Amino acid sequence: MKTIIIEDEELAVRHLQSLLRKHPAVEVAAVLPSVAEAVHWLQHNPAPELIFADIQLDDGLSFEVFDTVAVRSPIIFTTSFDEYALQSFALLSLDYLLKPIQAADIKRALEKHAYWLTQATPQEKVQDTDAQLLKMQQLLEQLAPSRPRYRHRLLVTVGEELLPVAVDEIAYFYTLHEIVYLVRHDGRKFTLDNKLEQLEKQLDPALFFRLNRQYLSSLKAIGKIYSYFAGKLKLDLLPPRPEEVLVSRDRAHLFKRWLE
Repeated sequence: MKTIIIEDEELAVRHLQSLLRKHPAVEVAAVLPSVAEAVHWLQHNPAPELIFADIQLDDGLSFEVFDTVAVRSPIIFTTSFDEYALQSFALLSLDYLLKPIQAADIKRALEKHAYWLTQATPQEKVQDTDAQLLKMQQLLEQLAPSRPRYRHRLLVTVGEELLPVAVDEIAYFYTLHEIVYLVRHDGRKFTLDNKLEQLEKQLDPALFFRLNRQYLSSLKAIGKIYSYFAGKLKLDLLPPRPEEVLVSRDRAHLFKRWLE
């Protein structure tokens, strides 16, 4: 059974692939990290037998993919969306797996798909996929007025486990030797596969500010602020950092406006 994964988080992709490898009948034909790439792939390749799709991608919602390309493949959504959105899924009877996904979730979803594949008549399959496309269009319209939607949590690795970290637990992110680190308010630190540029787009700009090339900080992590030479600002972050954290002169006025 050929499937594709529409997902922009490398960690989530690796985790889902590891779970799918336990099912030899499943072959992942492509991993597509954006709406644009998913649309292009689906327009130039035969439709897969099953699609796993995250909802929120860097360049939009995955519903937009299926609003652009009429795909008649069953879709299983993998999501970290908030409770309100999950209620919308339940209302519209869409299948979804809540992150972090467990092996039992995948097994149950594949069994449900196999039952549908073998028991549904061709006419029922067409009707089901038509209904699925209609439901996605309805949900896209429902969510559109409230966009942009920002991340409520991130997934990090702890050994072989995946740990969801709520956004309000995050003090700041920083990069060192091309590795991005997430630091919680309690001082605990994790590595991420995301780039700061991606995180900056995914997080609410009212809560997080790009201090410089190396740091992306939450409002709660800003401790003391000092005037520095050449119009720069020097910050004490919480938890503290051993090196100086500076805001450039060009960004200092934006930073002050963000604090207001």
